[in-house]
Amino acid sequence: MSLILQIETATTSCSVAIARDGVVLAYKEANERNIHAEVITRFIEDVITQASVVYNQVDAIAVSCGPGSYTGLRIGISTAKGLCFGLDKPLIAIETLEAMAFGVKNTKQLNANTLLCPMIDARRMEVFTAIFNLQGDRVQATSAAIIDENSFIELLADNKILFFGDGAEKCQAVLGGNPNAEFLPCFINSATYLSQKALEKFKGNDFEDVAYFEPYYLKEFIAGKKAL
Repeated sequence: MSLILQIETATTSCSVAIARDGVVLAYKEANERNIHAEVITRFIEDVITQASVVYNQVDAIAVSCGPGSYTGLRIGISTAKGLCFGLDKPLIAIETLEAMAFGVKNTKQLNANTLLCPMIDARRMEVFTAIFNLQGDRVQATSAAIIDENSFIELLADNKILFFGDGAEKCQAVLGGNPNAEFLPCFINSATYLSQKALEKFKGNDFEDVAYFEPYYLKEFIAGKKAL
């Protein structure tokens, strides 16, 4: 038996879930930019209460580790680390794009030859992205990609690709002319999508070093200048 608290803050969604043996007992989320620091502690308390458990019953903390929003990742991983230290529980890290692909694969009916392309906005025409098949295998490695009309052209020749995530909408004007390119509107990332991978890692004792673990930023942080 495993009881895992799951945290997702890598995108505009701030989401917390708790799952027993991979089955979600409770979750709370809001898709709103820049609210993560304000609400995450309350969301954790709410799902603990809704699931009718206490903190010491939690066996591990799973967190979406990136790529994604620098600030969001910092908040989520700092919160997860604090819980791990305070409760003396192990930390499980799940790549955000992999969790997004799992969420779509298990909530949508898809053709057998469909590939999944989660996209997280990285400003302008750049996205954090990867490609997975329906078996969960990685077809294209995680990268920070600048999208143009030639992006994914070889894969699109023989496969349908479903693009989704907060970076996909801006790419539709460039990629949408290809008949094999499909787009999933209004996709919202969720901590519930961490459940299966978190359970697998828990069973395999695949834990992170709480003291030294850092978010998977993929790119160096570039601070913007404040307007005068």
